[in-house]
Amino acid sequence: MDRKPTILVTNDDGIHSKGILALARALREVGHVFVVAPDREESAIAHSLTLHRPLRVEKIKKNYYAVDGTPADCVHLGVNVLLPDRPGLIVAGINKGGNLGDDVTYSGTVSAAFEGTLLGIPSFAVSLVSRSHFKFDAATRFAVRMAKHVIKHGLPKDTLLNVNVPNLDEEEIKSYKITRQGRWVHNGSGVIEKTDPRGKKYYWIGSGQFIFDQKKDTDFEAVSRACISVTPLHLDLTNYGSIRLLRKWKI
Repeated sequence: MDRKPTILVTNDDGIHSKGILALARALREVGHVFVVAPDREESAIAHSLTLHRPLRVEKIKKNYYAVDGTPADCVHLGVNVLLPDRPGLIVAGINKGGNLGDDVTYSGTVSAAFEGTLLGIPSFAVSLVSRSHFKFDAATRFAVRMAKHVIKHGLPKDTLLNVNVPNLDEEEIKSYKITRQGRWVHNGSGVIEKTDPRGKKYYWIGSGQFIFDQKKDTDFEAVSRACISVTPLHLDLTNYGSIRLLRKWKI
């Protein structure tokens, strides 16, 4: 009897991205892989669900579905409509670019893992920390190792994993580290103002320079030291340390 689990794979770079194709191929070693991903790039879409229009799905080939929506849409449709049975694992990636520090709040790939966790399915995201010349081998092999472990042991309640892999050959990566989320330090506004040919102003966000803080045990530090970072993220965003202080307020 075939006991391999069903695995849902998605991303925010789009269904034709080399990262998701490499990830899906590698995870066939672990389970029955279904790819449900956006039909185009949906980077920095965060945890957005499409509620104002219908969604369309195109079957690209066996077990591969393109959705004209967000990564969270893809998880929702995959789990509730498209897959023949409930997946035992959701893996998002391999993202072409890191999702370190504050980036997790913007990332469609990490948000897909959030959506899976909200649905009660063990989920993790995998990102490759580079802007070009992507080396997927180390990330795919680590994803396979992580998938096997999570399927066997599960994850803590309401917790997903955010994995960031240095863009190095496998023999250059030292190890992996369990890390905490770091913080970007902004240097400048990050907005360019220009004028179009008709004399109207327009703005381009994301041009600023960013450096990461130098605190220990963060995802930034691990990757900068040629280690894979594995950061547990929790669905509950409550700042429990502030509750006692805020209860003293007289508003």
